[in-house]
Amino acid sequence: MNVSPARKWSTIGGVSVASLLGMSVWFSVSAVAPAMQRHLQLAPAEVAWLTMAVQLGFVLGALGSALLNLADRAAPRVLMAGGCLAGAAATVAAPLCEPSLPVLLLLRLVTGAACALVYPVGMRLVASWTQRDRGLGIGIVVFATTVGSAAPNLLRALGAVDDWRPPLYGASALAVAGALLALGVAQRGPFAARTPPFQLRQMAQAFRHRPLRLANLGYLGHMWELYAMWTWTPLFLQRVLTPAGWSPAAASLAAFVAIALGGLGSVLAGALADRWGRTRTASLSLWISGGCALVVGFAAEVSPLLALAVCCVWGFAVVADSAQFSASVSELAEPEYVGTQLTTQTACGFLLTLASIQVVPVLADACGFGWTFALLALGPAVGLWAMHELRRAPESLRLASGRR
Repeated sequence: MNVSPARKWSTIGGVSVASLLGMSVWFSVSAVAPAMQRHLQLAPAEVAWLTMAVQLGFVLGALGSALLNLADRAAPRVLMAGGCLAGAAATVAAPLCEPSLPVLLLLRLVTGAACALVYPVGMRLVASWTQRDRGLGIGIVVFATTVGSAAPNLLRALGAVDDWRPPLYGASALAVAGALLALGVAQRGPFAARTPPFQLRQMAQAFRHRPLRLANLGYLGHMWELYAMWTWTPLFLQRVLTPAGWSPAAASLAAFVAIALGGLGSVLAGALADRWGRTRTASLSLWISGGCALVVGFAAEVSPLLALAVCCVWGFAVVADSAQFSASVSELAEPEYVGTQLTTQTACGFLLTLASIQVVPVLADACGFGWTFALLALGPAVGLWAMHELRRAPESLRLASGRR
């Protein structure tokens, strides 16, 4: 099937930018957590729930979207635009109404559910425009989503660091711009296929069928580390860099760079996986990110700049393998159950992040960031074992046209 390269890549680029803008609301509250904590007098565990509520909302949104089969009932541009607008509304409501903690948690829950209509839809759209270069295409979407997730730290660095409201206004404005862009560019490509109906009874197959179980274990190990790193690295860098003379704005900018570098890692890993293989590429990323998790907290005791350098490498590698786990499940599952398996993978992964996000501040207060971040390396260790076993399985020949 002939596809105009110009139209293909302009659409992928437009969808990716729309995802970047729409996902800026995800970590908008986490980026201003210290100022919000002081203003609302929140305990550390309550601050953690501000991000955990988004994770839970994303799970509920993904499951609800799958059960209602929204991907086939509504145009993708409408779904993406609606998700962007809902996320913007829930985010801007917080500074407008000065909410109590329960209301703020509800708003974050809605934000997560809204993001479930942005990121997954963008991934499916890009997949509909690509075949042999799907790893690169999806890597571009992950790049945009990663930069969008890091964007609130940039807004905080450029705005009022001690006031939590302006970054939320900025993130909401970006999401509205994402909605407008999605309405214009989010169109299905020539390789689009009807989304298989969600089959609740098939969810257990994700861990009953060994190749799928291994791919999902790799994903779970990746998720155990990823969102804890994204959530707590800004606070870690604030604590490490400000005593060394950095301004809070400069520390926020450093956090933005460290997290946003994962976007570049995603693009490079996507292109590499198309040529070198999915499990090999994922394993390389897991080795690097797991190693960084083991040493980053202790590096801060040696030098703040060394800790920042490790954070940048960590941020580059921690999300680079993300698309490969989803692509692996889509290639290993029975075609009629691909939608079910991808939804199951996403739901299990984001539910697991509730534990890792919650445990970091508790352990950091008890024993410091060194041992706490080292605990996150357990995820990559499990993922590495799962990728090793999957590469040895005969079914791995179905991955990336035989490139394991």
